[in-house]
Amino acid sequence: MPLLYTIGKLTVAPALRLAFRPTVEGLEHIPDTGGAIFAGNHLSVADELFLGTVVPRHLAFWAKSEYFNGSGAKGAFSKFLLTGLGAIPVERGGGRAALSAFDAAIPALRSGDLVAVYPEGTRSPDGRLYRGRTGAVRLAVAAGVPIIPVGVTGTDKVQPIGARVPRPGKAKITIRFGKPLDFTGRPDDRTSLRTMTDELMAEIQKLTGQKYVPRYAPRRGESTPA
Repeated sequence: MPLLYTIGKLTVAPALRLAFRPTVEGLEHIPDTGGAIFAGNHLSVADELFLGTVVPRHLAFWAKSEYFNGSGAKGAFSKFLLTGLGAIPVERGGGRAALSAFDAAIPALRSGDLVAVYPEGTRSPDGRLYRGRTGAVRLAVAAGVPIIPVGVTGTDKVQPIGARVPRPGKAKITIRFGKPLDFTGRPDDRTSLRTMTDELMAEIQKLTGQKYVPRYAPRRGESTPA
């Protein structure tokens, strides 16, 4: 476990559990050893914070590459923090650059680490669960590891879009872990990846109770579908 992550588990995590008292269900589905992908819904930037708080092992998150490439003191601190936490930079522009995140995640998973991915690709703008992108399943098939579905509720009230920090008392946070999904050995063609991703999103929906939208979530600035 990276040093900064260990320090956070000993300091920040207990403080968050005390202040927010999140309800956690399904911890028995988290393997004691071996690689796995945590794939969950995405309501708030606080999702990563609380997921890292309740998962007992190191959890590597994908983070936008610009957080690693900022300028000045703020940029240097961001890079230091994310690198020290073991985050994996990902390019959002697509193409070969975006595949670098896969190149980094696959050996980490094969060596026994845990990686968190949000299949929706962005935060839900309205609390609904949107169609999943196939990256999480493609990564699981390539690395030969299971996917653990994750359902989080309440974080959109505790830290809504635009809020700088989580606020205690705004809502009850619940984090549910589902039974691992094993897609190893399944075909990795486009149709199969789509089918497996839909299976994954159905499991996440069971954990959250969200209304499902069979379209990709809009990026910030785009109109929200009805």
